[in-house]
Amino acid sequence: MKIPISLASLGAAALRLLPPETAHQATLSLLSAFDPFLPNAAADDSRLAIEVLGFRFTNPIGLAAGFDKDGRVPDAMAKFGFGFVECGTVTPRPQVGNPRPRLFRLADDRAVINRMGFNNEGMEAMARRLSRRTNKSIVGINIGANKDSENRSADYREAFARLAPFASYVTVNVSSPNTPGLRGLQNRSELEHLLALLTEARHQAGLRVPLLLKIAPDIDPNTADDIAAVTLASGIEGLIVSNTTIARPASLKSPAAQQSGGLSGAPLFSPSTALLRAMRQRVGTRLVLVGAGGVASGADVYAKIRAGASLVQLYTALAFEGPGLIARLKRELLACLMRDGIAHLGDAVGADLNT
Repeated sequence: MKIPISLASLGAAALRLLPPETAHQATLSLLSAFDPFLPNAAADDSRLAIEVLGFRFTNPIGLAAGFDKDGRVPDAMAKFGFGFVECGTVTPRPQVGNPRPRLFRLADDRAVINRMGFNNEGMEAMARRLSRRTNKSIVGINIGANKDSENRSADYREAFARLAPFASYVTVNVSSPNTPGLRGLQNRSELEHLLALLTEARHQAGLRVPLLLKIAPDIDPNTADDIAAVTLASGIEGLIVSNTTIARPASLKSPAAQQSGGLSGAPLFSPSTALLRAMRQRVGTRLVLVGAGGVASGADVYAKIRAGASLVQLYTALAFEGPGLIARLKRELLACLMRDGIAHLGDAVGADLNT
């Protein structure tokens, strides 16, 4: 028995009738149970492929961290047509996260606010699951520090050492707004120390796994300058731009708009894309950039690519539209390339900055 994507999308619509976190947990349970029956998505058009970070991505559209915090269903999600899947954020020790309710749909704004607080089962649980994978899909692991840690840099090193052997790449999350003080790790001196620690751990382990840094959209130009300088000097391979925002645009209409936490979805598209463009101007082509924030159409993907991203991630739009979204995004992205006479996706990377 194979479960078609259309039926999966219908199930996703039904799940949206449940409270957000209940729906999320139910989705993970269903995906885990029905993974063997999910068909693989149709093969991607070769014009959407791109080679970065030592891999050939058959398309640039990835699932952002936050959906699968514990590495339960990366291969199931890959079957829906994602070019790559990122698991986490995972911390060395299990933690329950912040009190509920902590996840809020802003349906009128096509947005979500979360203050989850890195709720996860810990690195050992993820390592056990990912060690059993036989699928060859590209899977990244997003790592963080425990809320009560006395040495957060040591937490990152511990999580990296344990999980890097199972990862296509590792993302260092220093930009969640839901762990007090975490964003302070984006400060120049602390970031230099953290990235030096991780690149040294990678060297000592003899690993070639790429390291990416995920940054906040709320940084000022001076901090952006510092992050660019530190990352270029550190030897890491890329940046994910960006995490959720603590800003609350005046345009928000939903009743839950003033809940605390990180805002994602449509309102994040413009500021995150502006920061992506700014970081591309600072680092050039020396780092791989991954664009995240507010992606809900092929045109959005294309805009991120033209602003300097080689890869793009989404999550919030998937929660609203279901898995059929991925095939639509790829069709629309291909149409954008064809409209502009661009033969291959890689030729569009940074195109808005190259003119």
